Amino acid sequence: MAAESLASPRRVSVKRKALEGYREFVGDELIAEVRGLAAEVRGLRVLELSATATGGGVAELLSSLVPLQRDLGIEAEWMVIAGDHGFFEVTKRIHNGLQGMDVDLSGAEREEFLRHNEANARALEGHWDAIVVHDPQPAAVRSFAPALADRWIWRCHIDSSDAHVPVWEFLRPYVELHDLAAFTLEEFVPPDLAIPTAMLVPAIDPITSKNQSLPDYLARRTVAALGVDVAEPLLLQVSRFDPWKDPLGVVEVWRRVRETFPTLQLALVGSMATDDPEAWRIYEQIERETAGERDCLLLTDQMGVASHEVNAFQRVADVAIQKSTREGFGLVVSETLWKGTAMVAGRAGGIPDQLQDGVGGYLADSTEQFSARVTELLEDPASASQMGDAGARRVREHFLLPRLLRDHLAVLRNILAEGNGAR
Repeated sequence: MAAESLASPRRVSVKRKALEGYREFVGDELIAEVRGLAAEVRGLRVLELSATATGGGVAELLSSLVPLQRDLGIEAEWMVIAGDHGFFEVTKRIHNGLQGMDVDLSGAEREEFLRHNEANARALEGHWDAIVVHDPQPAAVRSFAPALADRWIWRCHIDSSDAHVPVWEFLRPYVELHDLAAFTLEEFVPPDLAIPTAMLVPAIDPITSKNQSLPDYLARRTVAALGVDVAEPLLLQVSRFDPWKDPLGVVEVWRRVRETFPTLQLALVGSMATDDPEAWRIYEQIERETAGERDCLLLTDQMGVASHEVNAFQRVADVAIQKSTREGFGLVVSETLWKGTAMVAGRAGGIPDQLQDGVGGYLADSTEQFSARVTELLEDPASASQMGDAGARRVREHFLLPRLLRDHLAVLRNILAEGNGAR
């Protein structure tokens, strides 16, 4: 199949948002700082290019970031690349390889990756001042259509600090054609990357249906309708069904804690991204492992679970868990802490930045530690509540969307300024 015959990228429609609606959450100083930066780049044409419009942190970030850029006078667009099942099987393997998994990409897989990138590049029309390419799926687009933009940014949301060398060596030449690479944390930057870098720490949107205020009675009624017994304790993990989130490890923690709390329920709630064909295989594996256990709920957006219902779960849970073994940032940690719910989470990626040990909950390194800490929080709900409140305050101070918008605008201003990022 020729590259030109593949499907084309599509524009993503977004709801309108106004920066002014965030003033009550972040205060006057940050709002003024954002507006000052926006004045310097007003009229800028920016394209955000990603692999999926639903399911996962990147899509959630862009669904808020793009309309806020428009509100500030930036001509921002969001487009999603086209790809078939085979392409996304390859890109998930590349994703896993960047996170350190021993992945052997065949010649045919490399060709599949490049063929789809070329098709998407050839199908893009127009010209932008800057194109922000998100994650590995569209990382080679720039190599096939460099004239589409004056400046190109590769935004890596993955922990690539210990990338599998053959995978990184395949991807690196395409990444290095960009003018700048933006990462979540300094330690994620591969040591041999030969282009300038910047840091963009993610943040949550406090006014979306997933994060807005929800009365306790309504939250409890919502999760009860989805099968939770609100009279009994609930342990929750919200995440994609992904091996790096260790959902089977969560099941093991739940079983251990049930030795002390026999009526403890477990809810594993996740979304299914179109660019992640591995997710259903993981889901089915968990389903087989927990077959016949009524107190274990597996729920996805493909079953009709909406974002406001995820909000309710995060508010009603007695303890939340994030048993990630590798993590780009783990935005669900800030989402959960924002609701005042205590957590036990792995020391992976950006999680320790959001959840300091003893502030918002605990960090843990092993199944035994996770089990002990979850048990401790269930045994002392007053302490768990205090920790959750402290976690919510930290999210308010550091991880709300206007701060990310400020950082994003600063990166755009700097790379387009004369002499910055020029090649």
